[in-house]
Amino acid sequence: MKLYRQIQPFLLCYLYSVLFFVSCAPQIEMVSLGIDEEYAIERMRLLHLHPEFTGESYLWTMKDSLGNDSVISTERDLFFVASKVGTYYIRLNIIDNTDPVEHNVKVVVWQEQVAYSRYITKVYEYRPAPGQFVNLLPEYKEGDTEESMCDKVLECIGDKNDVLISLGGYGGYVTFGFDHTVVNAPGEMDFKILGNSFYAEANPNPNAPESGGSSEPGIVMVALDRNGNGLPDDEWYELAGSEYHKPETVHNYTITYYRTPSDHVATPIPQTPITDTSYIAWIANDGSTGYIEKNSYHRQEYFPQWIDSDEITFSGTRLAHNAIDESGIGSYYVLYAYDWGYADNHPNEVEDKSCFNIDWAVDKDGNPVHLDGADFIRVFTGVNQSCGWLGETSTELCRAEDLHIELSTIPNP
Repeated sequence: MKLYRQIQPFLLCYLYSVLFFVSCAPQIEMVSLGIDEEYAIERMRLLHLHPEFTGESYLWTMKDSLGNDSVISTERDLFFVASKVGTYYIRLNIIDNTDPVEHNVKVVVWQEQVAYSRYITKVYEYRPAPGQFVNLLPEYKEGDTEESMCDKVLECIGDKNDVLISLGGYGGYVTFGFDHTVVNAPGEMDFKILGNSFYAEANPNPNAPESGGSSEPGIVMVALDRNGNGLPDDEWYELAGSEYHKPETVHNYTITYYRTPSDHVATPIPQTPITDTSYIAWIANDGSTGYIEKNSYHRQEYFPQWIDSDEITFSGTRLAHNAIDESGIGSYYVLYAYDWGYADNHPNEVEDKSCFNIDWAVDKDGNPVHLDGADFIRVFTGVNQSCGWLGETSTELCRAEDLHIELSTIPNP
């Protein structure tokens, strides 16, 4: 008992010292990777996975149908979207000599509760270049704003309405989207765009290709909503069609159009439909200049009237001229279709020529880019060309469809 009483104070002092040391010692914080082990999302919805840890490189892999690992990304962030219901197993390897990380993620993709539409449900931007159908397709009325004109465009090309809109001369564009992400399905076309292109039945040139007629090709671009704000302010990627890499195609082309001054004096060509050869001036960054001419068939203003500025600028890829005056006297112009990859380029019934693959995407330097899907689609007139009495070449479109939405799932309007 005497020995116990001697040891007891020593034990108490030791215990207090240990507790004091533990309470005063700095706490080691557990840093989260920032990615959960399991997610549940609707199909055709974008899932953004962002690891908080950095490394020398990143490797995202996913099990394929045979159970083998396939590389789906080597970027730090993964943007995942799936068109089919199921369970997907994804592995992230952060490759680093000091602190390598391996993390497994299970993504359960389930059927949407409300069926998606196959058709356009949102128009974000409508910025046509000047042209003879601008302010008519759709019709501008005094007081209209960019927002109200977008509403009018949606009334034309949304759902299955099939009412043409015009993008005007080179560069004019429309930006639209669906009520879901359009998935990039491996080995498949992803969406189609309908216009009013047709093949000529009475070409004066008997040796001309059959694909000649009225082809007003529009270049197509796509973007993924990487920042998640629902707006088309992310990086854009061009879908590189058949003409993209040809030497006659011009990249980084910029053009500015100028509103016609109120004191402008028209310069008509007598005994022709052209009422003003110097109507709307334009200048391009290659030093070339010209005019959007006015004709007697369309007497309204050609400059978009809801735009407050007196000038409007567009930039992008410019395709070579595709029109030939087959009559030789300016009476019969034929606009020849490019092979593939452009809107309003072939007749709608030529199904495979009206469809687009997100795998065609390239960055601003022409490098191929893999995108799992597209939230925003933009179409702009790709040719800067005037065809006499026919006027400027202007892309028109009337509908777009997501080819991965089954027709049977669409509710009756």
